[in-house]
Amino acid sequence: MARDPVLTFTDRGIYCPAGDFHIDPWRPVPRALITHGHSDHARAGHAAYLATDLAAPVLRHRLGEIALETVRYGEVRRIGGAEVSFHPAGHVPGSAQIRVAVGGEVWVVSGDYKLADDGLSTPFEPLRAHAFITESTFGLPVFRWAPQAQVAEQINTWWRDCLAEGRTPLLGAYALGKAQRLLSLLDPAIGPILTHGAIEATTRVLRGQGLALPDTVQVTPDTRAADHPGALVLATPSAFGTPWARRFGPVSTGFASGWMQLRGVRRRRAADRGFVISDHADWDGLNLAIRETGAEKVFVTHGYTEIFAQWLRTQGLDARVVPTEFSGETLDETAA
Repeated sequence: MARDPVLTFTDRGIYCPAGDFHIDPWRPVPRALITHGHSDHARAGHAAYLATDLAAPVLRHRLGEIALETVRYGEVRRIGGAEVSFHPAGHVPGSAQIRVAVGGEVWVVSGDYKLADDGLSTPFEPLRAHAFITESTFGLPVFRWAPQAQVAEQINTWWRDCLAEGRTPLLGAYALGKAQRLLSLLDPAIGPILTHGAIEATTRVLRGQGLALPDTVQVTPDTRAADHPGALVLATPSAFGTPWARRFGPVSTGFASGWMQLRGVRRRRAADRGFVISDHADWDGLNLAIRETGAEKVFVTHGYTEIFAQWLRTQGLDARVVPTEFSGETLDETAA
């Protein structure tokens, strides 16, 4: 007799009948297990939350006073008829894959993930599973990431070149994860680093958790470029082209995103420079992660879902697309 699936897909999100909980639900539910703090995965309005202890400070910063329990990576919790544990996803600090076991059958929800070690997030941990729910934000062969050190050299060289041209480098990135990763790659010997308030607030939370990041100066209404010669400005993309950005005089704009792999995207954003760096797995990373699960059944969410699922079927896997309200990496703040 066929068993009920460990997880189902509902209009509120991914649901575990045996444990009566949802994972990263997009509508209010009684109990939500949260993979990480980006707003497409962690939303307000749930009655109770469960997340890693490393994700908790950002969740409280973003969602306020919530009923939040925490677990450590690898700690097993019994919730109803399900055994649940959180494991490193490597996406941003505190991010997790969620392993759910019911009656000996194991399903893993990846959340967002990357396999490259960024030096800030706990590195991705491969998990064996019968079924794997994966993102596919960059699920095309064109998306292959260069080593992080190479991207760091590109950004720091651009910074120096901007100063030689009399321009202020204005670099756009998400407030959580990408901004702190870029901070860890910037060379403070070149000059001061100025930050948008949203980035500074999140960075302050992560510094409080012990992340070693260079000193930054938050931009205030009184900040002017002349007061900080040689500075690079790290901002959220929504700040570009606004009065907030115009205070820095002549600027050179750069975006740091996996989407910068596509020249058309860079042209549409009118960016002077695009730096290809992402907190999501590239094509090779997606394929390796899925192989390492040993899963025969793969559910593909947000991204190049149809194309990636079809590719997985050619590899002998039972792969199908699952619509969700997750958005992956975009060039605005909707998923920040």
